[in-house]
Amino acid sequence: MFTQSLSGKPTRWLVIAAAAIALPALAATALKTDVAKSKVTITFKQMNVPVDAQFKKFNAAISYDAATPENSKANVDIDVTSFDLGDPMYNQEVQKKEWFNTAQFPKATFASTQIKAGAAGKLDVTGKLTIKGKSSDVSFPLTVKKEGTAHVFEGTLPIKRLTYGIGDGEWKDTSIVADDVSIKFRVVAAP
Repeated sequence: MFTQSLSGKPTRWLVIAAAAIALPALAATALKTDVAKSKVTITFKQMNVPVDAQFKKFNAAISYDAATPENSKANVDIDVTSFDLGDPMYNQEVQKKEWFNTAQFPKATFASTQIKAGAAGKLDVTGKLTIKGKSSDVSFPLTVKKEGTAHVFEGTLPIKRLTYGIGDGEWKDTSIVADDVSIKFRVVAAP
């Protein structure tokens, strides 16, 4: 039996409309990240020479709806203390207050605010990136492909390190360490 409105008319259409609105939100599938196959790398220039580094520990919580990408969400937590330049001395240096200040800010985060379909096999992602306690809105394209039952998300997010206070004091000089940084990622995740 359907609920009656105060005027005595059936409100069945309200129940149907509410269900129609709620169902798309349920369509996104929570994916589990395969950490062994995923990576987050950084490329920047020091004295005009490209330098590659990697965050060895991160977690990506992804809910993905291939049919309706607008229902998708992504949240990424990066353990900044896992930043690896390939040399223990440099790895200790970037933990300091002038760089990542990991004692106060051990994590960097990204939280999507909008994901929408782009060109074929691509998504346009917008969200909030927080590093060293400073947040900014960022947008970037993302490529999505299937590998077996897994989805592979790949992209590059260009940032300016000084926006986030990375490299204070003498390290603000962009002729030594460039302001432009590319965060590259490959995340493999499956239901």
